[in-house]
Amino acid sequence: MAGVVTALVGFTSSFAVVLTGLAAVGATHPQAASGLLALSLTMGVACIVLAWRYRMPITAAWSTPGAALLAASGAVEGGWPAAVGAFLIVAALILLTALVPQLGSLIAAIPPSIAQAMLAGVLLPLCLAPIVGLGKNPWGVVPVILTWLVFARLAPRWAVPLAFLTATVVIVVGIVTGGPATGSGTGSGAALDPATLLPHLELTMPTFTVGALVGIALPLFIVTMASQNVPGVAVMRSFGYEVPWRPAMLVTGLGSALGAPAGGHAINLAAISAALAAAPDAEPDPKRRWIAGVSTGVSYLVLGGCSAAFAALVVLAPVAVIPAVAGLALFGAFGSAVQQAIDDPGERTPAVVTFLVAASGMAFWGVSAAFWALLAGLLVRGALHLGRR
Repeated sequence: MAGVVTALVGFTSSFAVVLTGLAAVGATHPQAASGLLALSLTMGVACIVLAWRYRMPITAAWSTPGAALLAASGAVEGGWPAAVGAFLIVAALILLTALVPQLGSLIAAIPPSIAQAMLAGVLLPLCLAPIVGLGKNPWGVVPVILTWLVFARLAPRWAVPLAFLTATVVIVVGIVTGGPATGSGTGSGAALDPATLLPHLELTMPTFTVGALVGIALPLFIVTMASQNVPGVAVMRSFGYEVPWRPAMLVTGLGSALGAPAGGHAINLAAISAALAAAPDAEPDPKRRWIAGVSTGVSYLVLGGCSAAFAALVVLAPVAVIPAVAGLALFGAFGSAVQQAIDDPGERTPAVVTFLVAASGMAFWGVSAAFWALLAGLLVRGALHLGRR
């Protein structure tokens, strides 16, 4: 049951972020639904393989911060095929991290304050969505926010899933009453083809462009490593488990590579949700908690079968409702990123510059703000620390 809860919380808390991110870089509705299915299948298999092989409650997840990065980056030159090419490059870099330890050391050399400031800047526009949505569609967004607020007090881990459940009710009521029926808020009431509710994979031939490499692949890789894989290992260690780094990177890198042509941006070690399967609440005996890791994987496979239906909800949702859910799901990640970014007074100025550049959304030569934010933060930090020990 702990594994089932882990999968339910992980999936329902952030699938809207994933769909938003994939759509932002050019995916059509069927392609985004395919990406959600590919991610569910690959991370489900990764959970089963790692937990079964190493008898630890190791769980995998999609890169939620990475999806938020995609949402902030927007389309690149070359469109969706170029984005898929960037996903394959990220998978290759994850595999390379397993094979070449120096690459992991290079990522670790990036100051955490700058990496987290970049993430916070990327998350800011998405986290503003619930607030902005109040002005666009108060009747749809207010119930979602109130549900989240009540359960953030009573049952924090279920706050976002229940907010999504409330959003589903809002969507159904909107359909019944003839309200706006599309996520774009056009109110066209376009009917959804029942065939689109069946899960399917839609493969895309990747293309490789410099803009996608610099604007998507590199920031996505850094965010995935710094905000998911490294914290994931730390969370598992806090419960007495030493995650086998090389096999974990090989499995998640291979899973990312297999899922990329179908639209999956990246899978990685679970961080926040990892505690649900690895904590004593899952099973008093630490040697038996690996069962929770396996049941998490099986649950992800089952949820993958419903991925097209979840994607359909996004299409049918009234304006601002799904972005509000996605924003609420990212509040915790945003708060953690801000705290880590400004925690060290000596690193605060470079972190602030990084945050502001990332939040600005500016793009030059087809390269997204995330890359320029990272570059600006490192340059400012280098200038301020020049000549110091």
